[in-house]
Amino acid sequence: MAACVKGLDKCIFSLRFLRNLQLQNERFLCTSLCRPASGNNNEPSKFTPPSKPVIVDKTQTPASQRKFLSPEFIPPRQRTDPLKFSIERKDMIRRRKVLNIPEFYVGSILSVTMADPNASGKTNRFVGICIQRGGKGLGATFVLRNIIENQGVEICYEMYSPRIQNIEVLKLEKRLDDNLMYLRDALPEYSTVDPDMNPVPYSSTGEVPVNKIKVRMRPKPWSKRWERPRFNIQGIRFDLSPEQMEHAQKWAQPWQEYDMLKEYDTSKLEEEILSEVKQEMRK
Repeated sequence: MAACVKGLDKCIFSLRFLRNLQLQNERFLCTSLCRPASGNNNEPSKFTPPSKPVIVDKTQTPASQRKFLSPEFIPPRQRTDPLKFSIERKDMIRRRKVLNIPEFYVGSILSVTMADPNASGKTNRFVGICIQRGGKGLGATFVLRNIIENQGVEICYEMYSPRIQNIEVLKLEKRLDDNLMYLRDALPEYSTVDPDMNPVPYSSTGEVPVNKIKVRMRPKPWSKRWERPRFNIQGIRFDLSPEQMEHAQKWAQPWQEYDMLKEYDTSKLEEEILSEVKQEMRK
């Protein structure tokens, strides 16, 4: 019995030895095949880094393809510390992460839903045409106008107000003028908007359409003398006599054409602010 056990141990030892020898041969063959042939065996092989992967940012929305910077981000030219405007930009970006403020211009038709301060849990929805945008920073405002029951209604909204719950663009377009306050003196048909209108689809990458309509005014008196050159109105069809138009030209100020301090170039500043806003919105 002892002789059988001793013979079995020798057999197991020989099998283990052959197994280890076979593993060593396999490792030698693998390393010899993977090693590149070179003239000098002592010289190590040159490391070749892998190709860089192509990163596709799927978080980019189609609306971000058009370079648009909301005008309230551009600070006015004045001798003040820009620290105030940089702090306000941070608060504006935080608000935009909560509320989606879409791209719109003067002349676009918007729908704004706002919480009712006098009734808990109630909201008010107003549809109108944007006739003015004003203010800088957190004080940015826009005015919507509509005709309701033959009465002109205008509401001035604070763009970054916490009461605003939703801003929807029903029709994105521009007008010939940057201010449409003259619609107060125009016929009501140019300010009437259907409150139940459906959103008009628009391209987020192409050019914004320009509505070249020229409105007809009510009989005088108007709230302002829109025919005078200082307003430079392009969207009004003036039905005035030649004598009245000639009298209006007397109030022209041609010397302002050579006033180089009236406007200043903000293209470089806009690019810096736009890149800053995009980086903060991605976080």
